Amino acid sequence: MAGPLPALDVLQVGELVADGSFTLTRDSLVRYAGASGDFNPIHYRDDVAASVGLPGVLAHGMLTMGLAVQPVVDWAGDPARVVDYQVRFTRPVPVEASVGAVITVVAKVGAIDVDAGIARIDLTVTFENQTVLGKAQARVSLAP
Repeated sequence: MAGPLPALDVLQVGELVADGSFTLTRDSLVRYAGASGDFNPIHYRDDVAASVGLPGVLAHGMLTMGLAVQPVVDWAGDPARVVDYQVRFTRPVPVEASVGAVITVVAKVGAIDVDAGIARIDLTVTFENQTVLGKAQARVSLAP
């Protein structure tokens, strides 16, 4: 069910509209593998990750991407309002067996197209203070 529609006419470029933190665990990765069908062992086996030169087990890129847009979906009030979403994968997210990994998301208004009723929301997505998704942008329809 759709939530209240954010008002396009009061938004300002640079305004913070949403943020969030997401903790990933090895259990999260196994569950995502089952849901997505991506059973690449770099996402759950340390020995395989090390054998291909990785720093450890990595979160699925699409899982990271999906988590990153969630604060925008919550702010928009309806996932159907997100009409376009794109990212550039810039850095992997290693998920330690004992402590997991925390992804932080900050979403700000990047541009407003009043005629189209669209707000571009720019996301900053980090792990340990390093950007993991570059040029992460969601276009959100705020037309009534």
